[in-house]
Amino acid sequence: MKTSAIVYCENEFGKLDGKVANGLVRHSEKYKIVGVIDSTKSGIDAGEYLDGIKNGIPIFHNFNKAIEVLDSVPEYFIYGIAPLESLLSDEEKKIVYTAIKTGMHIVNGLPEFLSDDEVCIHLSKKYNVSIFDVRKPPAKKNLHHFTGQIREIQIPVITVSGTDCAVGKRTTAIKLVEALKNEGLNAIFITTGQTGILQGSKYGIAIDVLSSGFATGEVENAILEALKEQPDIIVVEGQGALSHPAFTSSSAIIRGAMPKAIILQHPPKRRTRCDFPKIPMPTLESEIKMIEIFSGSKVIAITINHEDMNDQEVEHTTKIYEEKYQLPVTDVLKSDCSKLVEKLKEIFPDLIRVNPILCQPQE
Repeated sequence: MKTSAIVYCENEFGKLDGKVANGLVRHSEKYKIVGVIDSTKSGIDAGEYLDGIKNGIPIFHNFNKAIEVLDSVPEYFIYGIAPLESLLSDEEKKIVYTAIKTGMHIVNGLPEFLSDDEVCIHLSKKYNVSIFDVRKPPAKKNLHHFTGQIREIQIPVITVSGTDCAVGKRTTAIKLVEALKNEGLNAIFITTGQTGILQGSKYGIAIDVLSSGFATGEVENAILEALKEQPDIIVVEGQGALSHPAFTSSSAIIRGAMPKAIILQHPPKRRTRCDFPKIPMPTLESEIKMIEIFSGSKVIAITINHEDMNDQEVEHTTKIYEEKYQLPVTDVLKSDCSKLVEKLKEIFPDLIRVNPILCQPQE
């Protein structure tokens, strides 16, 4: 049973830095999201604001208003912003302290660990609540070095990489896993970031806070652990971009997963790197070339992030990309994953099987 949670995302919901909240509103296997806090969008349905489809999750003006309106106090308070600056402001800390005093457990995805904050420690003991820093790495004795066992895996391991951070790699990966499951396949998602963990991913770890000596090994280990469920295919979430100077996690994921194929997520209208306005975006050509040389695998499809694009622009860009790159192209939020599934079945014939759900006799 899912536990109730409210997500703090002041001034960032629906934006790039609000990707944690955005992801939880779209998909969560662990929490029942009962509201989002963002005064700039209060009174709006969160699903309608994100994707044009109401999902019954209200956006509140502030924490106090949320507690006043909701039938009961949520069990968890989730900090849903992923900014470049990794420290909470004094005002944000006050909101966290208030949530603790209200009896809510705290879930934090920042690399600033609230379980090390003296005030949080004192209040959590006083009000008998827990603090979960999802990016706090395990003790070194519990981390894994790369072993090379990944090379022996026979089933398809796919990574969803990107040309920048915050372009929708995780969303595409999750949507693809859902589509593969609907085909009767045992598909498993491996997360590599805090949002996937918060959404309830069974396998993976936030690797950007790990030392380089363990990041590759943790990706490999997550895949090896997932193999115990005898999956037909494994889809691994990418981080950042291989060409982006701010992200070494991208290379660790490719090294650790040794993918047999790669899907590349790209925002056609973005001109500069997210949070780095002086660094221009790479071209699809350059990113594909770099990924294929580095990984030894092929980019088999392109997925579009439709930020700042209308439906006509998405359709037009899809046609242009498909003709230019001779690859399937789709926007999984505007359309679906059928092109991706078809391409995977073409490359990996063992994925073709009768869907037992579709073959049930009709009464």
